[in-house]
Amino acid sequence: MKTRRLGSTDLEFTTIGLGTWAIGGPWEVGWGPQDDSQAIRAIITAIDECGINWIDTAPIYGCGHSEHLVGIALRQMRSRPLIATKCGMLWNERKERVFCLEPQSIRNECYDSLRRLGIDVIDLYQIHRPIPEEKIEWAWEELTRLKDKGLVRHIGVSNFTIEQMERIAKIHPVESLQPQYNMLHRQIEQEVLAYCKENQIGVITYSPLARGLLIGKFTKENLSDLAPDDHRLRIDDFKEPQFSATLQMVENLRPVARQLGITLAQLAIAWVLRRPEITSAIVGARSPDQIRQTAPAGNVELPPEVVDQIEQIIQQRQRLVGTGKD
Repeated sequence: MKTRRLGSTDLEFTTIGLGTWAIGGPWEVGWGPQDDSQAIRAIITAIDECGINWIDTAPIYGCGHSEHLVGIALRQMRSRPLIATKCGMLWNERKERVFCLEPQSIRNECYDSLRRLGIDVIDLYQIHRPIPEEKIEWAWEELTRLKDKGLVRHIGVSNFTIEQMERIAKIHPVESLQPQYNMLHRQIEQEVLAYCKENQIGVITYSPLARGLLIGKFTKENLSDLAPDDHRLRIDDFKEPQFSATLQMVENLRPVARQLGITLAQLAIAWVLRRPEITSAIVGARSPDQIRQTAPAGNVELPPEVVDQIEQIIQQRQRLVGTGKD
């Protein structure tokens, strides 16, 4: 699989990274029940079979469970991939998020992640969210100390604004940003990507498939098949008029994907990767077959005329959402 340099770092990431949010199992923002054996096989398949060279995880995914599963998988792999994880989210007894950016807490999180993953150093350590915002400088100072101690190689942020990155860059350069980016959520195109390019900040985007909406398997009828505790049932993308407008957009994209000889999921990922500012797209998988189906997108290049055609289809959806049509 192709690789791209992560900003100014020495890390070469494959254009697709394996995301492990969904394999964590039930928690406040979970994806419903998960088979651990399938999850471990998916991780091993992504690295040993599909050629992906890095994994994105976080302590909060399943309240430690995702990192634990990644650690088990790492011990069964032929070679050790690059590992990116995060800090800044704890959890209570009800598996609800507790945001904390206190330096001592972050230090403890780092050691806990190293233990669960079974590794000596984290390749990329990220602040998960800038909450509470008034503590981001304190948290960033702690990340720089962890880097100085050799516990992490590079440091970055997730879900930060330009203004927030500028604040902490006075302490230490921001080496990476992890924002959401897909056909439904394009906010970073306006200013963020240009800012990251100018400042040599690597960009690794999450949710290229819009939590599964862009793979072509959802219908109005099977939406109810999601587990009751699946967080997707609570977000606007899965509510009207957005949901129906997206289903129509996906149907309009089918012939485009068919013409290229790729799947809808591969088309959606390749569309994200068309932007040269983006180092890699994080693609989640809950089973080996899922990552086998999506990984080939890492080498797909969309012709300019296809990008223009997709843009027209996306704008059609936006007009439907804007007018309240479904």
